[in-house]
Amino acid sequence: MLLITKTFQRFLDSEQASSVLLMLATVLALLIANSVFASHYHAFWHLHGLGLSLEEWVNDGLMAVFFLLIGLELKRELYVGELSSVNNALLPTIAALGGMIAPALIFWQMNHGTAYQSGVGIPMATDIAFALGVLSILGNRVPAPLKVFLVAFAVIDDLGAAIMIAVFYTASISLPHLLAALTVLALLFALNRLRVLSMLPYLLGGAFMWWLTLKSGVHATLAGIALAFAIPFQQLAEDEDSLSQRLEHALHLPVAFFILPVFAFANTGVHLAADSVQSVFTHSNSLGIMAGLIVGKPVGIMLAVWLSVVFGLCKLHPPLRWAHILGAGMLGGIGFTMSIFITNLAFAGMDEAINLSKMAILTGSLLSGLLGWGWLKWTLGRSPH
Repeated sequence: MLLITKTFQRFLDSEQASSVLLMLATVLALLIANSVFASHYHAFWHLHGLGLSLEEWVNDGLMAVFFLLIGLELKRELYVGELSSVNNALLPTIAALGGMIAPALIFWQMNHGTAYQSGVGIPMATDIAFALGVLSILGNRVPAPLKVFLVAFAVIDDLGAAIMIAVFYTASISLPHLLAALTVLALLFALNRLRVLSMLPYLLGGAFMWWLTLKSGVHATLAGIALAFAIPFQQLAEDEDSLSQRLEHALHLPVAFFILPVFAFANTGVHLAADSVQSVFTHSNSLGIMAGLIVGKPVGIMLAVWLSVVFGLCKLHPPLRWAHILGAGMLGGIGFTMSIFITNLAFAGMDEAINLSKMAILTGSLLSGLLGWGWLKWTLGRSPH
């Protein structure tokens, strides 16, 4: 049986608890947005300060910290975690690729040539917090390798989403600001090489790089991932965590219990009018999102892993079984945070499309969670893992 490290267990605990708070924030936003307080809710998020609306501070500012944590988690996995060796990294990497390509193909097939084709990235993402939250309901019956596999492919999934944001969701670029941001990043890497092990210069440099990235036209949250890879992973002493690990530990709770719930509360207040609810099940955009999440994710992950095993690239090591891979694929269809984030970028200025997409994401994620939970409950109950 694979042993779960204390760091990984802390990660699981925070993500699982965060999923409950995320759900509460989502339900509260939906209730307010469909009440007499709806106009106040929307007006609140459009209040301006320091050049940005409150909603933009959440989506561009707070989410940059979320992306910083994603980058730090990925970096740890590459250095000392499940992605630190080619053999361990290959299976979740291939699974993640399959889980991104299949949903994108389904959405593209249903929406290419329309005003909604830019939403192709929406069903490609996996929400780690909700996926682990569902997995936690199943308790100790869940084998440790399944938890690790789910986290590993979801983290790679997030990296894929970040790359897609950088490549496909950048409308116009201010070259001077972008070059300045890259210069700051180069200086931060130089500090790393010089073994500067104080947190302050990295955080100050990261904040300046975020502002330059925001001004460049490239989405500012990507500065978070870039900063993560500039922060040293060298240990200060044998019994101390590295600078990167210390920052990761410090960010877990604020991201899990403040940033993500605030993001959910700010972005899930959709108006559930009768005609819009009906459109979710008839419009090509929403159908593409739901089909991508519910069908594309598990099919893509299963097919990719199966092909990798058939061609001898990977092996399924016991107690991990094919039924577990399918269940993880179903839970991978819980898009939520990243899917909503990409929706805001893909359909900027298209309020109706954003509203419809968010309803599709909520519906698809809910059904994926229920299907994944039901399948794994039945599977894990049939035979010992």
